[in-house]
Amino acid sequence: MKRNLSFSLLFSLLLFWSSWAQVARTAEQDSMLADRNRKTQADYEQMLQQLNIQSIRPGVNGSNPKAPNAANYDESKATIFPTIPAVLQLKNGRMVDSKRSWNYHRKPEVVEDFEREIYGRIPDNIPPISWKIISTENKTMAGFPVEVQKLIGTVDNKRFPSVSVQMEVTIGFRKDIKKAMPAMMELAWFFPPGMNRPPAPANEILWTEQVIAKGWAFIQLNPTSVQADHGAGLKSGIIGLMNRGEYRKADDWGSLRAWAWGASKVLDYLETLPQIKYTQVGITGHSRYGKAAAVAMAFDTRFAIGYICSSGAGGLKLYRRNYGELIENVAAKNEYHWMAGNFLKYAGPLQWNDLPIDAHELIALCAPRPMYIGVGGNGDSWADPYGMYVAGKEASSVYELLGKKGLVSDGAPLINEAKTQGNIAFRMHDKGHVTGPNWPNFLEFASRYLK
Repeated sequence: MKRNLSFSLLFSLLLFWSSWAQVARTAEQDSMLADRNRKTQADYEQMLQQLNIQSIRPGVNGSNPKAPNAANYDESKATIFPTIPAVLQLKNGRMVDSKRSWNYHRKPEVVEDFEREIYGRIPDNIPPISWKIISTENKTMAGFPVEVQKLIGTVDNKRFPSVSVQMEVTIGFRKDIKKAMPAMMELAWFFPPGMNRPPAPANEILWTEQVIAKGWAFIQLNPTSVQADHGAGLKSGIIGLMNRGEYRKADDWGSLRAWAWGASKVLDYLETLPQIKYTQVGITGHSRYGKAAAVAMAFDTRFAIGYICSSGAGGLKLYRRNYGELIENVAAKNEYHWMAGNFLKYAGPLQWNDLPIDAHELIALCAPRPMYIGVGGNGDSWADPYGMYVAGKEASSVYELLGKKGLVSDGAPLINEAKTQGNIAFRMHDKGHVTGPNWPNFLEFASRYLK
């Protein structure tokens, strides 16, 4: 009886301790979140003051069709500004009619507009990065022997020691292949401890297994190890390091440009590896990381191909469309840090049509390299599939000027119809906001370019 009483007491104490620990963890998490929200609010308000903006137009609600500000998913109401900037027209009004004119005159104009108004400028003299392999694992993937390396890239922080930037990267390559191989780099979703990645459908093969089966390597970069995904983090990460913990200027880079910069620095490292054919490295990302992958592809011509997934506003969706995600959503407190501060103007005193550029010109910066635009046909309307398709069509004139076909299509895309004849490809699969259903078709497309 005494023994049973002691056991019951011990069990009760354990339950009490477990409950108390859970409460303590929850309270700590709530406190950290509240602190992050306060810092984000302060940063957001400071940028609005810099820009002399009194208020930002509210975004739309993409999940509740009965909300007063419900997002529009009616194509007949989408086209508010039917005229988009002419990608092959110089600011002086002259038309671009040669490769030289594009490369030396029009393209620099487009780059300047994107850097000043949309994504921000990368600062000069970013310190060097030292790379270290922290673990190596031998495993079998797709039936082949694979070496998986985990690396940390540490940015020299002598300029501001209180900010540390350690880029987290995973590289996997076949051990049975003795020559340099093509590779795909993913801006990957890394979930925090205690939060598991949603499982892939039972009949879906992981993309890493698919590229290994083709004899290619895979690389995964954790973007948030380069720059945090919230406004409070703008005083830390690579942006905070370069600003010495101060607020950004209106044309300083946001997180999308920082994540893209991180991908370029990984590509620098890949040039030193005998296992990787660094001239044949592609870039991919999904949702917000699809936006960043598109930016990486546009600003770093070394990326050989892009698979840009469900990137929406701030990515490959035309800004001048009232469909799904809008400029106002990207300019809100939970997303503004992705962009340059100047971007907020177009959700405040200025309108969408005041933008000097649009998303088709981001695709044009990738020309003539192949780009695959992927999206879901069911449950992915927030990303505006048709708006990205039209952007691809509008960018095609630059591909054609440079001697390649753009997006070859005679009509609007249908579910599961692959438009892959040109160097701009488009496919809308029959699932939701996911990438997996398009991977086999993308790899078939990419095999024309990566050998």
